[in-house]
Amino acid sequence: MARLALVTGGTRGIGRSVSEALRDAGYRVAANYGGNDEAAAKFTQETEIPAYKFDVSNFDAVKAAVDQIVSEHGPIEILVNNAGITRDGTMHKMTFEQWSAVIDTNLTSCFNCSRCVIEAMRDHSFGRIVNIGSINGQAGQYGQVNYAAAKSGIHGFTKALAQEGAAKGITVNAIAPGYIATEMVRAVPEKVLEKIVGRIPVGRLGEAEEIARAVVFLVADEAGFITGSTLSINGGQHMY
Repeated sequence: MARLALVTGGTRGIGRSVSEALRDAGYRVAANYGGNDEAAAKFTQETEIPAYKFDVSNFDAVKAAVDQIVSEHGPIEILVNNAGITRDGTMHKMTFEQWSAVIDTNLTSCFNCSRCVIEAMRDHSFGRIVNIGSINGQAGQYGQVNYAAAKSGIHGFTKALAQEGAAKGITVNAIAPGYIATEMVRAVPEKVLEKIVGRIPVGRLGEAEEIARAVVFLVADEAGFITGSTLSINGGQHMY
């Protein structure tokens, strides 16, 4: 039977492209979403990928959802930690709620989801975990101390967990996208978007499908010698 992948934030944007790419590569996929029921229903109708609603920042909710997915589909052998939000603001104006919401959703979720699948991966001597970081976790970004901290934390999380999983056939890698043409980025005012593109050497925004292809590469059985790595996909905007 084909391996089962869980993609968090998997019904929209980069997550949707990842879910579809994994499906097209022959994997079985379960997609998580946090709140948009209408979009999730449309996603499942269009892709035939089941969508599960749960809060990735809540450990108990993640545990219950993983148990349900495993009971319905079998063990999760591939995890893509993609869920993320922004609550931008400069430090002197940022509230604790803005800080904690981003840290919990973007970083703590990586612990929650990985913790709930890692034991089974160890038992089966196989696992693939891919964490979606960000160029802003590598280079920083004005007005995003919460987001940059969370995404930077993902890169450290990746390297540490990779060392723990290696002997058990579990690889853990990160992808750090630059500015990708998602709904969120397209909503940026046109003049601001022009300035962003002007700083990207290849002269364009990235496409979600370009991130998805990298995920498919990293989760393959044949990618077992790649672990603890961060793959930057940013059009040359930040070479790190």
